[in-house]
Amino acid sequence: MRILNFNEFMLEEIPIINSIRDGAVFIHPTDTIYGIGCNAQNSEAIKKIRELKARSTSPFSVIPPSLKWIKENCLVTEEAEKWVRELPGPFTLILKLKKDCVAKEVNPGLKTIGVRMPRHRISKIVAKANVPIVTTSVNRGGEDYMTCLEDLDPAIKGGVKFLLYEGKKEGRPSKIVDLTSNVKIIER
Repeated sequence: MRILNFNEFMLEEIPIINSIRDGAVFIHPTDTIYGIGCNAQNSEAIKKIRELKARSTSPFSVIPPSLKWIKENCLVTEEAEKWVRELPGPFTLILKLKKDCVAKEVNPGLKTIGVRMPRHRISKIVAKANVPIVTTSVNRGGEDYMTCLEDLDPAIKGGVKFLLYEGKKEGRPSKIVDLTSNVKIIER
């Protein structure tokens, strides 16, 4: 696993973004904690994240490449529109899908998706990649999430191509806002 700061990333931006499109599994910072991700349209990469996290069926969220992507692929009700206008921010919006836009391994058996747009430069990287990116906390099932390099589980580290690192994160996982029927905020 390579560890890169954002200056190093910028020197290799095009090949790294291409590797993300091609299915690289990587760790990235957000406005809250570190996430592990991959191209949400690449089944094999998603299966690898499930294996690394020992999380077989729970749905994953995605960082969409744009607000337009959300509106094209998700049912955005009047109430949901209020929350979408708040993006980017430290929450995950659960929305109904209008069509298949991610691999079935992202949200097995569900017709919904968690959409997370961090107020962080990782969102700009996803926009440049122009594909939705799986984003889920960096931890194995039931373990603490990663806030710094020392927290990185060796079992996960071995399966990741690179880590965009910016030091210790002081946040908590994003708030989940379920917009599939009545608005429901889920604290983590």
